Amino acid sequence: MWLLVAFIAVPIIEIALFIQVGGVIGTWPTLGIVVLTAIVGSFMMRRQGAGAMQELQTAFNELRDPAEPLAHGAMILVAGVLLLTPGFFTDALGLSFLIPQVRKAVFTFVRKRIQVHSVHFGPHGPGPGRGPRDTMRPHPARDDVIDGDYHEVDDPSDQPEPPKRPTHRPSGWTKH
Repeated sequence: MWLLVAFIAVPIIEIALFIQVGGVIGTWPTLGIVVLTAIVGSFMMRRQGAGAMQELQTAFNELRDPAEPLAHGAMILVAGVLLLTPGFFTDALGLSFLIPQVRKAVFTFVRKRIQVHSVHFGPHGPGPGRGPRDTMRPHPARDDVIDGDYHEVDDPSDQPEPPKRPTHRPSGWTKH
């Protein structure tokens, strides 16, 4: 329902703002502002996106919860889409998502409404010396986990095929 309201309300708001701003400063300055915000916004998005990616890599390397860097990256992506959409309302929303304090407030708001039940790093934990949580141990034994060893066996498909006996004529669809 909210998505339908947004698809109806946002274009109406944008048209109204174009009419109001265009009436005050003129058509060409209005279009110039829209193009300028798209250029400046894309530059800022690229720069902050690189920073968010670096923060995400750091979180993974230190085995920290990557939720916040992922959320910041997603909001920067949404900011870029909003800034590339022509209009003053979408530009204002997009620029607001490029402000780190706004992203942090949105993340805190959403985080309070989401509950994470468990996080797993893998079957044997992160292992010693790999980060600040090097005391983690493997999961306790469970009935649905089978521990075992394996060895590779030669694949029979790797063996050369014996030559085919000509039992029928070629179909015409294959090369002779």
